[in-house]
Amino acid sequence: MIRRAKISEIPDILTITQACAKKMQTNRIFQWNEHYPSKEAFIKDIQRDELFVIEENNTVQGTIVISTLMDEEYKPIEWLTPNGNSTYIHRLSVHPDLQGKGLAQKMMGFAENYSKENGFVSVRLDTFSQNKRNQRFYEQRGYQKLGDIHFPKQSDHPFHCYELVL
Repeated sequence: MIRRAKISEIPDILTITQACAKKMQTNRIFQWNEHYPSKEAFIKDIQRDELFVIEENNTVQGTIVISTLMDEEYKPIEWLTPNGNSTYIHRLSVHPDLQGKGLAQKMMGFAENYSKENGFVSVRLDTFSQNKRNQRFYEQRGYQKLGDIHFPKQSDHPFHCYELVL
């Protein structure tokens, strides 16, 4: 089941994202670290009603943020649709022990349907340029790569921006 996250679940959510960061780092993908994603970011996501979790048997297995806020870093990108009516995906995670079972696909399907049902024209996101697995994941879902942005606190490498027109 996919539903909105609760504040009480933040420790479980951080356990998942920290496990994901460790797994990525063992694969030489330095996308997430001890600074990101943070407890503060998840608290803000919950306050804005934008953090969702996928759970089974009352256990949180992964997260996805479906936001309406466009980050400043996204402004230089030439998006396929005009700004102002898109959703933005952030902090998609599935506990490493559960990866490869289609949970990320389910969450992305949920986000895309949620966006369409709520009248948004596109879904936008970024993924780390060194994370080829994520790039294939989004491209197979029909997302188009549009340009690069930088998050200096996370990496010297760029992040690719993608958009799916609904």
